[in-house]
Amino acid sequence: MYRTIIIGSCVAVQGLFLKSLANGIIAIKVGDRVFEGTPVENYAG
Repeated sequence: MYRTIIIGSCVAVQGLFLKSLANGIIAIKVGDRVFEGTPVENYAG
């Protein structure tokens, strides 16, 4: 399943969902890289 996360104040990344982490953070995979951030549906920026 694809998910979109926010990294920092204005960078969004979309990739394959890997796992949920503490405090509502999720990890996604884009190519060979793994990113962690706040899911877009939970973002209150």
